[in-house]
Amino acid sequence: MAATPQALQAHRNRVPAERRRNFGVYVIAITVAAAAITLRDFAQLPSVLEHAPVGFWVLAGLAVAGDALPVTLPGRWNTSAIYPSICFTFAIMIDSGLAAAVVVQGLAVAVASLRLRHALWRAVFNLGQYTLAFGFAYAVLHLLSGDAPAGLPALAASAAAWFAVKYLTTATAIWLRDGGSLLPIIMGPLANEALSTGALLMLGPVIAAQTEVAPELVLALILPLLAVRRLSIITAEQNHLANIDTLTGLANRKALIGEVSAAVAGHAQRAVQGDPRSRFGLLLLDLDRFKHVNDSLGHEVGDRLLIAVGDRLDRLVRSGDLVARLGGDEFAVVAKRLDSPDQARELAEQIEQALTAPVVLDGLPLDVGGSIGIAIYPDHGTNFATLLRHADVAMYTAKHDGDGVAVYDPDADQNSPQRLSLLADLRTMLGQPDRGGLRLFYQPQVEITTGEVVGVEALLRWQHPTRGPVSPDELIRVAEPSSVMRLLTRWVVEEAVIQLAKWSASGMQVRMAVNVSVRDLHTGAIVEQIEELLQRYGVPPYRLQLEITESALMADPHRVLATLTRLQLLGVGIALDDFGTGYSSLQHLRRLPLSEVKIDRSFVMAMADDPDDLVIVRSIIELAGALGLRVVAEGVEDERAWRLLQSAGCEVAQGWFYARPLPPDELADWLSRTTLPARSA
Repeated sequence: MAATPQALQAHRNRVPAERRRNFGVYVIAITVAAAAITLRDFAQLPSVLEHAPVGFWVLAGLAVAGDALPVTLPGRWNTSAIYPSICFTFAIMIDSGLAAAVVVQGLAVAVASLRLRHALWRAVFNLGQYTLAFGFAYAVLHLLSGDAPAGLPALAASAAAWFAVKYLTTATAIWLRDGGSLLPIIMGPLANEALSTGALLMLGPVIAAQTEVAPELVLALILPLLAVRRLSIITAEQNHLANIDTLTGLANRKALIGEVSAAVAGHAQRAVQGDPRSRFGLLLLDLDRFKHVNDSLGHEVGDRLLIAVGDRLDRLVRSGDLVARLGGDEFAVVAKRLDSPDQARELAEQIEQALTAPVVLDGLPLDVGGSIGIAIYPDHGTNFATLLRHADVAMYTAKHDGDGVAVYDPDADQNSPQRLSLLADLRTMLGQPDRGGLRLFYQPQVEITTGEVVGVEALLRWQHPTRGPVSPDELIRVAEPSSVMRLLTRWVVEEAVIQLAKWSASGMQVRMAVNVSVRDLHTGAIVEQIEELLQRYGVPPYRLQLEITESALMADPHRVLATLTRLQLLGVGIALDDFGTGYSSLQHLRRLPLSEVKIDRSFVMAMADDPDDLVIVRSIIELAGALGLRVVAEGVEDERAWRLLQSAGCEVAQGWFYARPLPPDELADWLSRTTLPARSA
């Protein structure tokens, strides 16, 4: 996509003042050096032109005509354009000297600059580069050949000097203008440009020799030159297409990898030098609701939406930063030379704010929005793969929490080395006879009106042999994203059913609640497992109850609903855990085969001091009662909470006010010696 004049001006305005100043000084220095290196030779120019043969004028005409159609190499991954004039001006340098070559090249630069609409300063700078290149090439040629006719080694060395000076001065200019690391800028297009420019330069000696014999035959070289030009165009297009996303015109993954690798090298060098701006940020953006646009309006509209979003991102970033599309609705931004990580967050928040404005396509406003994850070099990684993975973790944290923007936090990373090690230990211990310290504890659920223990909740505990106690939250966070979760659930359910059978044999008739994750409900396998376990140990299905969360339902409601319906038909109870903290609660109460809802502990623990939480608790109790559902309040820690629940009509409660989670033998002892408060207390 072509940038508008306003966008180009905005891009220039975002270039730091220090960088603009350094670039300006460099342009002036090149121009002054070029003038100084050729000043003496220009004194001989009138004599050279006066005695110039016909061949000189033929070559001059072809040089100027050739640059009327220069081959430009598009994109930031190429450092210059290919100008056909150089084969003719290099031949003029060989036959007629430095000053004649510079004058003809100056005319060619003027034509090319008009054709490409270059600013005056750029035309002068380009001529300065050419002049320096010819100056060094001329010096090398005479150093190696003296006054004798130049041989092939001297001509090749002269051409190499010309290319080195021209290429390096261009690469340095780009480095000063855009920042980053100089070496990747030099190495990136070196092979392609050496091939194209080298072919033109080495035609120069052939043209020079032919001009001395039969100048008119130089015209026969036009066809080979057209072939070289075509090769240059193909090379340029291939190099450009290899680095861009064809839909949006932004950088693609390959270009992003190269940019991050270059940034790592450049910022590592600045860190050694003590530059405070030795950090950079990798921002990963995933659009919200893009799938809905594609599904409802079609892929053509979806593609146009991606183009519009890419354009917004490209306008927002600073000069030298890179915007890339990774595929689908994922974009990335490399934010370079950060004074602090807060700058990356500020940029991410600007992007988030920019995406809040609808994208209008054919008069239809489309809301997009997005979730952005940030990884900072070197804090969160020192190579592309690590930074991208950590930015991806942060992005999903932002999406899950609904915050829009998140910086990578190792504690939220399911794939950190510590968690991967813990996951491996868990997998190993599940295969051991003693389960390596895994145990189930049970917390009583008490009927408020009678003080009778009507159920227990099975709670997982892990005493790791070397790490000590692992918190239940960390244990679930480690296991849930992996296949180990199903192994863990199978073991927990089997342990629970075995314990129910033991209690039933001893005359203790209670219902047991077991938590399951969304991964367990994605297939119907858990239904067959539970049915087989209940039959094997002779436990009635109604003694077992599965607890699910609303967030689990939202992950894949259709498949989860199908599994829950089969469990209900089996006779297993279904409870909705943490009620009030998820989404679409009323819809779930109406559609799901529930027997119970559990009020989240956050409401129960705060209701004595927060009237709003008390109103929420009472509303849940009334709503569940109207739907014929049993209500269990968890997190009952003191008598105040117990009395408030009692007055609100809650049926069942659990919490430390009654008992902490206990192992099976301690639970039996607790039941034998405990008198619980009832409504009459």
